[in-house]
Amino acid sequence: IFLYFRSFAFFTVKDRLPTILTKVIDTIHRNKNAFFKQHGEEGIKAEKGAIAILSKLRNELQTDKPVLPLTDGRVDMDMWNQYMQRQQALLGDSEPPSWFKSSWLYVECYMYRRIQEAIHLNPPISDYDAFRDGKVQSFFESQQAIMAICTYLSLMICMRHNILSHPILCHLQVSLWGNKCDLSISAGQENSQKSSPLDSLGALKPFILVDDTSMVWPVLMNSRVAAGPVQSAARVVYVLDNAGFELITDLVLADYLVASKLASEIHFHGKSLPWFVSDTTRKDFDWTIKQTLAANHMWMSKCGVRWKSYLKDGTWSYHDHPFWTLPHEFCDMAADAPDLYAELQKADLIIFKGDLNYRKLTSDRKWDHTVSFKKALRGFHPAPLCSLRTLKADVQVGLQAGQGETLMAADPNWMTSGKYAVIQFCSALQND
Repeated sequence: IFLYFRSFAFFTVKDRLPTILTKVIDTIHRNKNAFFKQHGEEGIKAEKGAIAILSKLRNELQTDKPVLPLTDGRVDMDMWNQYMQRQQALLGDSEPPSWFKSSWLYVECYMYRRIQEAIHLNPPISDYDAFRDGKVQSFFESQQAIMAICTYLSLMICMRHNILSHPILCHLQVSLWGNKCDLSISAGQENSQKSSPLDSLGALKPFILVDDTSMVWPVLMNSRVAAGPVQSAARVVYVLDNAGFELITDLVLADYLVASKLASEIHFHGKSLPWFVSDTTRKDFDWTIKQTLAANHMWMSKCGVRWKSYLKDGTWSYHDHPFWTLPHEFCDMAADAPDLYAELQKADLIIFKGDLNYRKLTSDRKWDHTVSFKKALRGFHPAPLCSLRTLKADVQVGLQAGQGETLMAADPNWMTSGKYAVIQFCSALQND
């Protein structure tokens, strides 16, 4: 118990989550004039109603009250309430699980779902995204960095007749470090990318604790060779994390995969609800491409034109299955979302971005750091997969013996600072 109260999980639930809730309440209140202008008195009534529910939720969290069933009737409501019963069974208590006595993954996801419930129960603002302003700000404050990587991408595409692994690995690492721009970790505070990440890749390389990039390249090349001149190349599933600068790095990587004929189709998967402050929704995805297209910068705009055409001809597509905003570990996917699991099985490669996806991949357990990535996946093997993640939660597997201890001695916050990163790969066919 003493170790739990010293953990990053407890700090998150006790301090960071109430801070995020307070910012949501403030954001909704600041927009009351906009609600009135758009919806009249009904908008003001909805603003007050949502704030009342969220204020009550904040009190429940801070005083360790039991978690409550959802009541908003959304498509995922029953799945959430069934999962609460699972949590209760795990605890073995007659009382429902509470905020400080449940798994961190569950209660953190639950808070974001309760935020959506509070807004959904108050039409006409039911589709309001309380996190949108932060995501938009992050995008515009990262303009110089976005211009730099769009320019680099365009130059690489001009040279695509000479495909080498170096540009792919470069884009892979840019996408990796783009994951540092996570507004849920900064509790909604500004966290954009001000300078070109291309200039920092060499200096950042020692902070990549596990680097399996050499295993990703052959998967793409083998698919390309096997496809031949007639058949299509690799089908890549890209499970997104944050909007803003990170999303641009993901689109740039996906663009290069297509332009280099290493991938014939990219299936992006994002969130169906505003989630974890800065996670990508369909609106964020479409808005980002529209903004890139309209940019007053030649290479940015050219990227936007190309990305729009990919969506139009079906080379790119966006999906937002409800499972991505459930609290379930990914090892539950085959049983609880068999349609999504079957879709992932069609991929030649799945790229999972970010910390939340990593926590769900590894069941958010306190694994020994030397446990293999494959073992931590606990049977989740729809297709070869790669996790790109900067460390912002105290779970990490696949390290060498003694590596974790060395890091802890040098930096006690190495698992939660975002300073370190991993590129971890698992083939569905590889041995333990």
